[in-house]
Amino acid sequence: MAANIITQEDLVQFKTDLLDEIRKMVLQRQTQPLRKWLKSHEVRRLLTVSPGTLQHLRASGVLPFTKIGAVIFYDYDDIQKMLESHKSHKSLKNFKPATKNPQPGTRK
Repeated sequence: MAANIITQEDLVQFKTDLLDEIRKMVLQRQTQPLRKWLKSHEVRRLLTVSPGTLQHLRASGVLPFTKIGAVIFYDYDDIQKMLESHKSHKSLKNFKPATKNPQPGTRK
């Protein structure tokens, strides 16, 4: 059984090759278009909202949807537009976060 000796140059070359492959994979992933249509569970996860909140967004006309049979689909572009239209431009300069553990004897 022959022994293979790995040199420092071999390790440097391996590292370079590995990083090149990782870069290719990341670039490929970034250039793939996002899916245009998302199902309800995907939208809930994306927006971190409950099923009831998502239903309210549909019923109030805030978020357009398409229903095919029993499956509801949402256009990714419509989700982006909804988020942009509800963006707040208020300053957080005077914002004071609530304290989780107030001092004993004080009420918030």
